[in-house]
Amino acid sequence: MKDDNTALHVAIAVFVVTAVVFWGGAYITKAINNWSFGVQKADDETNYKTLKEVEDTCRAMISNYEADRLLYEQFKDSTDDEERSWAQSAKIRANKTASQYNNYVLKNSFVFKDNVPDDIKDELEYID
Repeated sequence: MKDDNTALHVAIAVFVVTAVVFWGGAYITKAINNWSFGVQKADDETNYKTLKEVEDTCRAMISNYEADRLLYEQFKDSTDDEERSWAQSAKIRANKTASQYNNYVLKNSFVFKDNVPDDIKDELEYID
């Protein structure tokens, strides 16, 4: 009888340990990831390198957008089919850049802390 109880207790202990490892591991991993994200966000908020990288990326995207927008404006009313095709391609690129830029600024807005440089726009307009 004593051997049967010992085997039962060992089986229950193995089951409990297995359950804790499989189900508890997910919660522990989530807690660690949340903590790591908080640390990374605080570091990014104070890190000049991150600020410079975000600003430079914004400026490069604005430059690409403006080049495509101006190309579109130049050729949109052309009588030449090829030039109108260039305009359409430029419009598509400009709208894609605007979409990417707007998402990028939204995701990285915490970096600026309400101190956005004058040449960084809050949003790029889509071309209709």
